[in-house]
Amino acid sequence: MDIIQIFSFMLVAALLVISPGPNGVLIAKTVPVSGKAAGFANIGGFIAAFFVHGSLSVFGLSVLLVQSAQAFTLFKLLGAAYLCWIGIKSLMQAWQNKPVQNNAEGTSKPTSLTSAFAEGFLTNALNPKVSMFYLAAFPQFIPVDDSVAAAFMLVVLHAIINLAWFSVMVMLLARIKQVSRNSAFSRWLKSVTGAVFIGFGAKLAFLKPAG
Repeated sequence: MDIIQIFSFMLVAALLVISPGPNGVLIAKTVPVSGKAAGFANIGGFIAAFFVHGSLSVFGLSVLLVQSAQAFTLFKLLGAAYLCWIGIKSLMQAWQNKPVQNNAEGTSKPTSLTSAFAEGFLTNALNPKVSMFYLAAFPQFIPVDDSVAAAFMLVVLHAIINLAWFSVMVMLLARIKQVSRNSAFSRWLKSVTGAVFIGFGAKLAFLKPAG
């Protein structure tokens, strides 16, 4: 794998990362309410899921997912259900219209770091589009005679790009943490993110396997 292939992969991965998707929406939902630490926990979950998908792709297990219509349908429906569940929870919190109670982070009931990590992990682990990305990317950028280490290097590069992009987003969103103390803004944010997550879930439910 030469330098041109590496930079080509980085370009493709960067375009995928910065395109609108559930990861950005999750960060936008988490940080204003729960702070920077929870946002970085989300990112940690993203990266852990990438290594799961990358490992499955390297060892050929993701091929079974894409080639088996039943397995693909089950997997995408689980992912769609999870995204919709996040959206429904967010909408329910908005509709409950509870007053904001300030704590050390200046918000009410912040998401724990463990929950934030789990949300980031499941949002990506249950997304067959991530598996499809690795299955499409690895054959194009890694010669057949390259080692498993070369494949995992691409996973590391994908993780670094995610860390860089979403870290910037976390730092920017942390600046509006004070705004989230306003109950009207909090309800608006939860309503919008809830609707967007349900939209992503519905889109995933109708996803068809590549090829």
